[in-house]
Amino acid sequence: MIDGAFARWLADRAGQALLELRAEMGFADAAALKSAGDKVSHDLIRSELARWRPGDAVLSEEDEGSRLVDTAGGVSRRTADRVWIIDPLDGTREFSEEGRADWAVHVALWARNAPTPHGLVAGAVGLPAQHRVLGTDYPPAYPPMTVEAATTGDRTLRLAASRSRPPAFLTALAEDVGAQLVPMGSAGAKIAAVVTGDVDAYIHAGGQYEWDSAAPIAVATATGLHASRIDGSALRYNEADPRLPDLLVCRKDLASRLLAALQRHSG
Repeated sequence: MIDGAFARWLADRAGQALLELRAEMGFADAAALKSAGDKVSHDLIRSELARWRPGDAVLSEEDEGSRLVDTAGGVSRRTADRVWIIDPLDGTREFSEEGRADWAVHVALWARNAPTPHGLVAGAVGLPAQHRVLGTDYPPAYPPMTVEAATTGDRTLRLAASRSRPPAFLTALAEDVGAQLVPMGSAGAKIAAVVTGDVDAYIHAGGQYEWDSAAPIAVATATGLHASRIDGSALRYNEADPRLPDLLVCRKDLASRLLAALQRHSG
């Protein structure tokens, strides 16, 4: 199975396991459900990677060794040619809340010989409660402008924002560019909303790690969207320090406008 299809299959498998766990455990004990969800998805993904991609390294949120040191599963991710960057359950808070669908499973592949600065060559974002997987093997079409904007010239923007910890400057930036903030859960769900055209952009600053964005960035760039740090520099993955604290994902025609606004407000 080629890597893109494998990433999609793996994200879907993990997502189905999480839906089954949710149905089995219910929502009475949120902490227990979060913990069980992280473990079930992580164990499934790591098991399948060990079976089907045993020579590859892994960087996972749920693997302390891969997060804090340069080795994971006996393969050094800093010298490996291929590294899977995974977030088994992105948005544990939303996963533990009945009725919420804005949580995700992230599976991405970084390769040393990749032609792009971010190095991501395959990826999939599973959105199990939305019953879909977005992947680089069949990337979605570039998100169309809304019918209203296309016919009236209305460029009111919709910016995905964190439910719990949006950047302090985001409200002022939204007012500056005439945008509406749309609160959502996981980073994967927010970037997926840009990919599908439900929102125009996602801006984050203040703390994330590579696994929070690798898979959705792989899909977003395969779709043709702009993706960068908030200063406009390239996103890079499989770095020694996996912290990747800020990003901008948006339609390409909005990038210069939003980067200029970020210069005014994020400093």
